[in-house]
Amino acid sequence: MEQAPEFELFDLKRLLIGGEIPYSFLLEVLLRSAVMFLMVLIILRISGKRGIKQLSVFELAIFISLGSAVGDPMFYQEVGLLPATVVLIVVISLYKGITFLTGRFEKIEEYVEGKPVKLVEDGKIIYEAFRKEALGYDELFAQLRQHSVSHLGQVRGAYLETSGELSVFYFPDDQVIPGLPILPRVYDYPATEFYQDKDYACTHCGHTQNPVKEDTCAVCEEKEWLETDQAVRVH
Repeated sequence: MEQAPEFELFDLKRLLIGGEIPYSFLLEVLLRSAVMFLMVLIILRISGKRGIKQLSVFELAIFISLGSAVGDPMFYQEVGLLPATVVLIVVISLYKGITFLTGRFEKIEEYVEGKPVKLVEDGKIIYEAFRKEALGYDELFAQLRQHSVSHLGQVRGAYLETSGELSVFYFPDDQVIPGLPILPRVYDYPATEFYQDKDYACTHCGHTQNPVKEDTCAVCEEKEWLETDQAVRVH
């Protein structure tokens, strides 16, 4: 029966380069990394000029595949450059082929890229649409705040794009309506008393009621309320 090779903890050579690989292999790593880097640059040039924040789910899958194909041959001696090159050619060919099809068939484009979803309309969250998306209230409100929105009554419409970005359309200042405040920590102080001369918004969907005659929201059936805000947006 063969004895397992002796394993020495904190072996400096193993920590630095791994196993029985000679230090001279680092020269080959330089070459491998340079070749793979240049190939990625070429592929990115072919695929287009959109920034990372604008990637769709389909494009993100492509670049994750490219990263996996490129990373291993950079420093694993067991992985050759030719198999990695074949993977890159296949991935970019699939990308170009599917892109060609999505430009000509709407159903394929909708399946691969998805489609924008309207999440806010006339100062209210479209509750059913919002619940179908993998998006939390904190993330939605954070993106709205990045567009200088302090309450939903400033928003005529907001669309979640296929890239994950939020497109926002505003009411003119003279048409702003009472809406749910979305500033940080405001949810720590829900309304506990209700007055006839004030408006209140449901913290889950933004639906407003005046006066609040019962605890349950008529739209989403939740029971937490905040006093509305009607300030104009700071441009």
